[in-house]
Amino acid sequence: MPLCSFYAAASVPVSKPQPSNPSSKPPAAAAVSAATTVPSRSTTSLSTAAAALSLHLPELPSHVKDKILSLELMGVDYRRALSLNPSLRDAAPESIHAVVTFLQSRGLHFKDLGRVFGMCPSVLTASVRADLRPVFAFLSDDLGVPESAHRRVVVKCPRLLACSVRDQLRPALIYLRRLGFRDTRALAMQDPILLVTSVERTMVPKLEFLAGLGMTRDEAVAMVLRCPPLLTFSVERNYTPKFEYLVSAMGGGVEDVKAFPQYFSFSLEKRIVPRHRAVVEAGVQMPLPDMLKATDEEFAEMLDKEHTTE
Repeated sequence: MPLCSFYAAASVPVSKPQPSNPSSKPPAAAAVSAATTVPSRSTTSLSTAAAALSLHLPELPSHVKDKILSLELMGVDYRRALSLNPSLRDAAPESIHAVVTFLQSRGLHFKDLGRVFGMCPSVLTASVRADLRPVFAFLSDDLGVPESAHRRVVVKCPRLLACSVRDQLRPALIYLRRLGFRDTRALAMQDPILLVTSVERTMVPKLEFLAGLGMTRDEAVAMVLRCPPLLTFSVERNYTPKFEYLVSAMGGGVEDVKAFPQYFSFSLEKRIVPRHRAVVEAGVQMPLPDMLKATDEEFAEMLDKEHTTE
């Protein structure tokens, strides 16, 4: 069976056959029913999907077409994947199938593959033994993640599968432990992106920038432990414009972000500026956490309450 047909079958739910009951219909009626049977939805969907995907393909060797159809049935844009991973051009469909089979054996569902391969096409040509097995061993042995939770972690951060345990994942974990991250299982479950973030190029510079705002390194570390995504935010697109607005427009400063590091996780254009302007126009005072964390409904209620009180 071509792999594209295998994946088409895997992606379409198959209806269970209904048990026959000879006594429920006379033989003649049964014959008429059999002659007018409509193809099941699963069979129709399978053939329709395969045919539709084949229409836009040029005349290609069968193994190439099989590979392209297999990927598209998983929800992977072959052109984009190829542009990001040129090795995919020469990869055998069987090697891709080996990767798919291994990931499914580790708990991933077929519906997860489009996200995983779409975000990290390099995984399609990874070595199961040299690249993928070590990552799952790292999840279990270094981070203490139970096998039942491997899928959740990988789907949350597919880039884990594209990283070297020796060169990226373990050095990042060592650095994060030194900063004070003690619960490594919680780290993997909640903020796995930190494990795929470069220590030298990203995390260290972010910590230095925070300290440069006018706080000690220990105070910057305390902020990061309270709000781990701070280690991934852009200095140019996030820290600088938000801190400048806090100081120039809101009259705030370092003490505000030390007390409420989550400030940097809110959108400047969609949340910080509109909420601040609303507070100013209403002529009320509101703590920074209350102003930003509240839902739109809660924020409106707080404005009314503060305005009425004053």
